Amino acid sequence: MHYSMHSPSQIYRFTTGCLSAYNIHVNGVLHCRVRYSQLLGLHEQIKKEYGNNLVPAFPPKKIFTLTPTDVEQRREQLEKYMQAVRQDPMLGASEMFNSFLRKAQQETQQIPTEEVPLEIYLSNGQKVEVNILTSDQTEDVLEVNRLHWVSKHTKLQEFELPYVSVTSLRSSEFHIILRKSYWDTAYDSDVMDNRVGLNLLYTQTVSDIDRGWILVNKDQHRQLKSLQEKGSKKEFIRLGQTLKYFGYIKFDPCVTDFPEKGCHVIVSAGNNELNFQVKLPNEQMKEGSFKVTRMRCWRVTSSVPVVKGSSSPTPAPCSSAQCEVKLELAFEYLMSKDRLQWVTITSPQAIMMSICLQSMVDELMVKKSGGSIKKMLRKRHNGSLHRSESQQAVKSPPLLDSPDPNRDQIVKLSTKLSSVSLRGISASNSANDISGNDFHGNYAFEGIGDDDL
Repeated sequence: MHYSMHSPSQIYRFTTGCLSAYNIHVNGVLHCRVRYSQLLGLHEQIKKEYGNNLVPAFPPKKIFTLTPTDVEQRREQLEKYMQAVRQDPMLGASEMFNSFLRKAQQETQQIPTEEVPLEIYLSNGQKVEVNILTSDQTEDVLEVNRLHWVSKHTKLQEFELPYVSVTSLRSSEFHIILRKSYWDTAYDSDVMDNRVGLNLLYTQTVSDIDRGWILVNKDQHRQLKSLQEKGSKKEFIRLGQTLKYFGYIKFDPCVTDFPEKGCHVIVSAGNNELNFQVKLPNEQMKEGSFKVTRMRCWRVTSSVPVVKGSSSPTPAPCSSAQCEVKLELAFEYLMSKDRLQWVTITSPQAIMMSICLQSMVDELMVKKSGGSIKKMLRKRHNGSLHRSESQQAVKSPPLLDSPDPNRDQIVKLSTKLSSVSLRGISASNSANDISGNDFHGNYAFEGIGDDDL
């Protein structure tokens, strides 16, 4: 099976601001504001480091004053350039590219470098406060706290400063909430070998059961309650692993065009599939699963509202988290041996759904190649650059438990734990694979991140 991997989590949108500055929106939210000269400087650095053959074409300088048409053309070209760089496995993961975006983010939000508290929530709503620097990148904070996270609707990326990202949203609706970042339950054993990891995974399992994400019958509920009273956390988790929808992420109610347009649906991601609980127009409920191995490709598209009272069809720029951006996830699915069909989900959490699909494919790729996901994650962790020695490392209190003296003998928890802020909704009843038998063929797996506008 041939796999073609891209980065579905990044949607770069350029809008023209004052003084020829460009607003860079990532995943529908303003990330930073930069000038053409800054982007040109980044391009020159990348070209010097990686050579002309690898670096995509950059919009050339203009001698004369730009016309409105020229300005829009340059904006589109810069948007495509950033997409191309981000989607390149080497350039997109480079510290040069990511540090540029982190610096631009901090400068745009005008947040000075200083020690600050950062609130992190657990799955059960418990809040932990850790001390960091405002300039700490995601990996820095993970190093301090042994954690990996995602914010509401999307995953925190390596080019983000967690404190700046959360603060700039200026909304109490957005939190950093911990969840594991893998799908194969076989990796739970590694996490449970660490005392902090065991407590975090136990907390997540209890929370998912309480809110109905994991289905439990009366007999299973009695067994779980008994294990909980005994304090048998590992046994509790192992029993949870046998339950339906263990490890799934359940998204907020949204709309789909399958099996017909306008159907309300609850989507869950897990076990290498997207599970649909669909409410048909006749109020009938149906359920089924779309296997990631039968998805030929997928894409995330976005659109912004037109300014009211304006005769211009130009979309209004999104300058804050309050801007209503319409997001859609569409995937092409192999319904039968010779029939492919596009299925579309309209949801504010479309990007997060796409990230889930991408991470499932990542795990499948590692297994297919005979590699180890632990080695892959360790390599990713060791390959990143951390806070300079000139910056004082800020100590933070331990999460949930005292430090484990054996924790350094296993893969760091930053490679195993993640987080997402999602509201719990009602549990489902059953799941049937819509597609039937697995199909084996030469299909590419792609996560397409461009916004198609």
